[in-house]
Amino acid sequence: MLGTLAVNAQAATVSVSNYPLFLLSQAVTEGAPPAKQLLQAGEVGHHGSISPGDIKAIQDSKFVVWFGEPLEKNLAASLNTAPNAIALFEFDAFHRHPLRDIKGKPIADTLDPHIWLDPDNAKAMTRALAVIHSHANPQYKKLYHANAQKFAQRLDKAVAATNKNATQKVRPYWAYHDAYQYIESSLQLTFIGSLSTDHHLAPRASQLRWLNEQRPDKKMCLVSPSQPAKGLLAKLQPVQTTVQAEDMSNSKDFVSGWQAMAQQIYQCIS
Repeated sequence: MLGTLAVNAQAATVSVSNYPLFLLSQAVTEGAPPAKQLLQAGEVGHHGSISPGDIKAIQDSKFVVWFGEPLEKNLAASLNTAPNAIALFEFDAFHRHPLRDIKGKPIADTLDPHIWLDPDNAKAMTRALAVIHSHANPQYKKLYHANAQKFAQRLDKAVAATNKNATQKVRPYWAYHDAYQYIESSLQLTFIGSLSTDHHLAPRASQLRWLNEQRPDKKMCLVSPSQPAKGLLAKLQPVQTTVQAEDMSNSKDFVSGWQAMAQQIYQCIS
């Protein structure tokens, strides 16, 4: 009997797929048991594999929240058919953009999956997570919804504070690969082009030549998920680089991580 009481007193487990989703979930569950994170920081979903322990965690969880197959192909085999899985890409609540080619042209019938970088999307996701966590652990419902509201206020303040100090009206930039589209409208960034379709692939000489011909500013800013090789940067001079992990794996908190990313991109451009 005592054992049953102890089990009932424990919170039901909610698992989340990757690091940006874990940061958003942390904001919602502050003051209550946290969600379990399946993929490690840096394994947004294109990379990284899940262990037998993760598969057991998926089975034992009340709900498993993930973005969906367009981002997390490595989870699709386990989660596409799991009855407890909730894919956020299936919700209509978020702003979406298509993928763009290396010259910035939208690609028809595609989805750019980095939706968490849009502040409105991040706020909508915390509201969705508050509902999901409340179904799993109704005893914390008030706390979850209050936390989601607090998150929205903090993020709004961060966006306003970042833009207040901005000096340029038009802010052109290059990306190593096009992963920052969802932060552009809140920072008034203009995407000129990317070096490659994937940060693991080296750019072609023809694309470097094209970027140099298109440069709207003498000195350009290149936003990259890792530090590009010196030889590559030499072909794009004058250029300033800012290293930004699109999965926010360098951050411990979503709002401060988003604000740091925004400020560093601004500094790179100005």
